[in-house]
Amino acid sequence: MPIAIFDPFSGISGDMTLGALLDVGLSPDWLRALPATLGLQDIGVRIRDVRRGEIACRKVDFDIPPQPHGRGIREIRALVAAAPVPDRVRALADECFTAIASCEAEIHGMDPADVHLHEVGAVDAILDVVGSIWGFHLLGVTEAFTGRVALGDGSVRAAHGVLPVPAPATLKLLEGIAVKPGPEGAGELVTPTGAALLRVMTRGRPAPAYVPARSGFGAGSKDFPDRANALRLILAEHADDATAGVRELVLLSADVDDMTAEHLAAAADDLRAAGALDVTLVPVVMKKGRAGTRVDVLAEPATADALETRMLTDTTTIGVRRASVRRRALARELIEVDVLGHTVGVKIVTRPDGSRTAKPEHDHVVRVAHATGNPVPAIFRAAEQAAERALAQRV
Repeated sequence: MPIAIFDPFSGISGDMTLGALLDVGLSPDWLRALPATLGLQDIGVRIRDVRRGEIACRKVDFDIPPQPHGRGIREIRALVAAAPVPDRVRALADECFTAIASCEAEIHGMDPADVHLHEVGAVDAILDVVGSIWGFHLLGVTEAFTGRVALGDGSVRAAHGVLPVPAPATLKLLEGIAVKPGPEGAGELVTPTGAALLRVMTRGRPAPAYVPARSGFGAGSKDFPDRANALRLILAEHADDATAGVRELVLLSADVDDMTAEHLAAAADDLRAAGALDVTLVPVVMKKGRAGTRVDVLAEPATADALETRMLTDTTTIGVRRASVRRRALARELIEVDVLGHTVGVKIVTRPDGSRTAKPEHDHVVRVAHATGNPVPAIFRAAEQAAERALAQRV
């Protein structure tokens, strides 16, 4: 499973992230369709090949018509909730928007619910945040890291007047992340959207030893004559498991016998949305013969503490067991195929002998079956066949 490494040597913004994602393999057609997918109408998506400091980059711009008003956090949540966005993507996007609103509110002494992303900027931020997080999801990335962030210098004019660079809310979003000032004369290099993506995607973690697989550049809007204003994005594997796919993980376990099935299912969904790699519910027999359920949560070491706390909060257990485990994960990726005019995601897994298997995403299959009036098995098989054709074209 690939990891992503941000190299913000000239800062970061949402559109730079999208450009870098395109440069490492994200589908341009998928990005062009994103505004309509999110219910944002009459928005053009321009994707260009440009140069920044003699480096070839991808540049993304959204052509956004005049908007009637700004959007608050509640309206943004409702918009994303109504779109066919994967649950994990929706949860991280909500975390991004919440972080932006909370930091803005703290700086200006107001309630986060009263913070509005204004007019065009709101639409731009929605596309940048959801598009970036969803793009990483489509590329199979579940873990990201960052290098030191170049902040720029000088001042910037915002809705609240002239502010120092980095803007106060941007700097607050970057708390816990390694940064550096400059280069001299650069102006603003980090936007609130870019800072929020680093905060949510990387948790401020520096890049470990890794084996690079692909790298690409997303262009910034400024074009400096003496250096590249771009974000470099690296897709890689951990150096210690690049060949075997073996990772050191944490297994959290708890037994409960006083929760309904519905409440257990909801708790499991919440744990997955909070970053659990896997959550399983196993029937067990507890003391005095009582029927119970074992909740097993597989977690990254960096998120284990937070998930343990959530287990103690969201379930009725009064104790959580913890064990270190090793997991070998086969290489996988998510591709999209067309079935009767609808998009279906298909997970492609590479087996140890080099063969590949394809499994369509069940929720996508059900959605297309309902939309077309066809049986679920027929849509499932059509997606499998479309994926097999797509794989054959790669050979």
